[in-house]
Amino acid sequence: MVQTGDSAPNISVKDQNDKTFDLYEHAGKSVLLSFHPLAWTEFCAAHMKSLEDNRSVILENNCVPVGISVNFVPYKSAWAQSIGIQETPLLCDFWPQGAVAMKYGIFGDANGFSERANIIVDERQRVVFVKVYPVHSVPDIREIISFLKQ
Repeated sequence: MVQTGDSAPNISVKDQNDKTFDLYEHAGKSVLLSFHPLAWTEFCAAHMKSLEDNRSVILENNCVPVGISVNFVPYKSAWAQSIGIQETPLLCDFWPQGAVAMKYGIFGDANGFSERANIIVDERQRVVFVKVYPVHSVPDIREIISFLKQ
């Protein structure tokens, strides 16, 4: 698993709107990579809705929030619409399945999806925050906001 202080591996994947998100294109800003196991689950929906609901506060702290899971673009697009995600990019770590989660060391081979985790990459492309949460939980977004305000 990546550790605080590590250089962040670049990622370049599509979001739910079929737009490419490239981590290194966000140099100068922090990026919150908020990994969730699968779309269409209660905990993952609440997790991603917390990103959407707190997006403006996160952006005010020079950080771009994104959700990410192993689902593919049309699946993520339908899910985003169904749960009211309009602004937050939901990245598709679909093919090769889990490649981004593998780069960050949080892919669960036994299940075929990532751990539930928040990883913050700073403006210099360094990992500054890593936390893995129980799969059946919703990370407390206040923890992330508090960290960003430090």
